[in-house]
Amino acid sequence: METLFASLDELNEEIISIRRHLHQHPELSFEEVETPKYIAEFHEVLGHEVRTGVGGNGVVAYLKGEHDGPTVALRADFDALPIEEETELDFKSVNEGVMHACGHDGHTATLLGVAKALNKHKNELHGNVVFIHQHAEELPPGGAKPMIEDGALEGVDVIFGTHLQAQLPLNEIAYRTDALQASPDSFEVKILGKGGHGAMPQDTKDSILIASQLVNNFQQIVSRRVNPLQSAVLSVCSFEAIGPYNIIANTAKIKGTVRTLNEESRELMEQEMERVIKGTCELSGADYEFNYERGYPVLINHKEETEFVVKVAETVPDVATVKEIEPIMGGEDYSYYLQEVKGTYIFTGAQPDNTDDPYPHHHPKFDINEKALLTAAKVLAKSTVEYMNQNK
Repeated sequence: METLFASLDELNEEIISIRRHLHQHPELSFEEVETPKYIAEFHEVLGHEVRTGVGGNGVVAYLKGEHDGPTVALRADFDALPIEEETELDFKSVNEGVMHACGHDGHTATLLGVAKALNKHKNELHGNVVFIHQHAEELPPGGAKPMIEDGALEGVDVIFGTHLQAQLPLNEIAYRTDALQASPDSFEVKILGKGGHGAMPQDTKDSILIASQLVNNFQQIVSRRVNPLQSAVLSVCSFEAIGPYNIIANTAKIKGTVRTLNEESRELMEQEMERVIKGTCELSGADYEFNYERGYPVLINHKEETEFVVKVAETVPDVATVKEIEPIMGGEDYSYYLQEVKGTYIFTGAQPDNTDDPYPHHHPKFDINEKALLTAAKVLAKSTVEYMNQNK
């Protein structure tokens, strides 16, 4: 294992260089063209079998070890976000309004580094590796499900993945043996009122007032209808009622997200929202349109595989701390892989130097600590080899 770590140490500067190239040339979900080409060419140079256009814009590469054994899949996402970058990085995005503000550039660079290191030691491998480079994680319906339907997990025995977390200390590995991330659902409510003159509100059905009441009424669902021992989030993130200063808007539209950690709470939230919307509108005689879109499933790690990776991480010299954490309410379509095969998803601390208050993910000034790339690579690489050795 020391030789594998040494190979990754030698690749550190190249991994950072890859990350910076990808950061400078981000592409939006479902619009990735150059990124998958870059990834495919990298694997082709290593002599890996490569499939492109998997489930859309995905790339899957295959490394066959010298000896028989299990097939381990490693996954990294590579899409960016519709955000105008505000960092002062020398390698900031050159694509207007598009930015790697979630670390996917680092995920891809890490996996490519692991691929190159494992390739160097393929004669020692007791099994095969499937490198899943996924498009469109940021935008439901996501890239994971269509990639799975297109055979990305064919023959795979276990899958490992990691997410770089700027809010976690450098060299910390965080995990959970059960539900790690929530189901990210979205909703849109359109209040169909009756517009009119701002000086004569008695003749209207004020869509703005009704929508405002609805925003407040929604908060009672989580506080009074959801079991206090269960987690749920309902956030209204957009409120739109466009018109001149003296006209009460005919319609108002609100959009937002619902996050839950189990299907029971998910069903309850959708049902209760419909009930609250209907009741609020009936008070004023207004009508409504309600659209609730289900996002990714809850990400539920497999206990045995999670505990396995935890034990591996504890032996990686670069790792300072390994700890179990509470679930987070962010969503992740890695959940689809874990519905098909056993595996786990962990977080790798990537807090930038010289700050205790890093910019959050999806912020225009978001950044990661590039030292975390090597840590993540070593954990994934050693987990792969150790799993093969224990199951050959």
